[in-house]
Amino acid sequence: MGRFWKSFRARLIIGSVVWICGGVALSGVALSELFRAHVTEQFDGELHGHAAELAALVDLDRDGRPVLHRRLSDPRFLPPGSGFYWQIDAPDGQSAASPSLAGATLSLDGPPPKPGMERHSFIEGPTGQLRLVQRIVQAGGTGPTLRIGIGADERLLQAVLADFNRTLMLSLGAIALGLIGAAVLQVWFGLRPLARVRANLADVRQGRAERLPPDAPDEVMPLVRDMNALIDANHDMIRRARTQAGNLAHGLKTPLAILVDEGERLRAAGQGAAAEVILAQCDRMRRQIDYQIARARAAASRSAPGAVAEVTAAVTPIVQAMRRLHGRRGIEFRVSAPRSLVVAVEAQDLNEMVANLVDNAGKWARSRVEVAAASDAGVVRITVDDDGPGLPPEAWEVVFNIGERLDEQAPGSGLGLSIVRDLATMYGGQVRLDRAPAGGLRAILELPAV
Repeated sequence: MGRFWKSFRARLIIGSVVWICGGVALSGVALSELFRAHVTEQFDGELHGHAAELAALVDLDRDGRPVLHRRLSDPRFLPPGSGFYWQIDAPDGQSAASPSLAGATLSLDGPPPKPGMERHSFIEGPTGQLRLVQRIVQAGGTGPTLRIGIGADERLLQAVLADFNRTLMLSLGAIALGLIGAAVLQVWFGLRPLARVRANLADVRQGRAERLPPDAPDEVMPLVRDMNALIDANHDMIRRARTQAGNLAHGLKTPLAILVDEGERLRAAGQGAAAEVILAQCDRMRRQIDYQIARARAAASRSAPGAVAEVTAAVTPIVQAMRRLHGRRGIEFRVSAPRSLVVAVEAQDLNEMVANLVDNAGKWARSRVEVAAASDAGVVRITVDDDGPGLPPEAWEVVFNIGERLDEQAPGSGLGLSIVRDLATMYGGQVRLDRAPAGGLRAILELPAV
């Protein structure tokens, strides 16, 4: 969840959704209440008009019973149980009622309203709760006072409100979805420059470009300038580091060569014991210098953006050189590597790792060395097999130690495999040994793919 909140896109979209949903919900509540007030007022006004019409039409017949000169203009008072009812009560207990009551009566209880006034109340009617309006009128304008009551079922009002709320909810829901879609589109469009910067940075990291393009929006342009300045500074630092490593190697190897020459002179002069000590220590210093210079160069290359190398372009010239070097012994070299494999490694370091492994296999092979490469789950796996005597499993890790040589008579400094492991580790890869199908040794080099 914490990773989710680190996304600008997620924050902007969630913020927009919350505000849109909250605003739409508040608008819906406000509109619903306004409509309820309007419809209720209209409903009560309609009842007031019906009450005035009923008061104008009421009179008494010869027997003193309340009658109407004609029916009310609204036909909803005719069907039984329609929800619209009226009733007239005379002082002597006689009454008249709308056909919609169908024999039922309205309970006109409580103190009568004052003449010329109306009283609104709620009573239980034949089909549910009624909104009731009561008035006191005089029959014929001069006759005895009559109490009239006219009402409408509350459920009719609630049905109108429910229909409006349903339509309002669907409409506001559609508006909210449209606004959310527009917000998502706006966030996506607004953050596209950042996505382009990220893609351009990936191009720099993978070697397809040297710098970020200067066509970013004004808000992102300071970041692009700083990144380009950092890339330039990093390149300058790496270039100085390589130059200093070369100068250091030259400065150390020159006096070392002088010491080796002095050791050879001592040996020629018959001082063999002293000469052997000097020559052995010089050889040890040379190994350490070569190893540390290789590590320094690899560390500088690893920190440089855009470190990429094609596997086939690195393997092919190495195998050709090894054929000339070991071909006199009849060693056959075979290569099986697709041209599409690219690793996130400096080309010079890939050449050194592969050359060490292939050269080591060529030294010990009897007749054949096979080099193969394949990609699997973001990792390029390079295998080098020989048909030589191989190594016992307990020695597979020992040979990676600095200066370790299991056969002192064989040529080499004992630094090749240790350099390969250090280089592979610096690039996030690994190297290990195993038994080859032909019975010799298999070296497996795994490096991150581009």
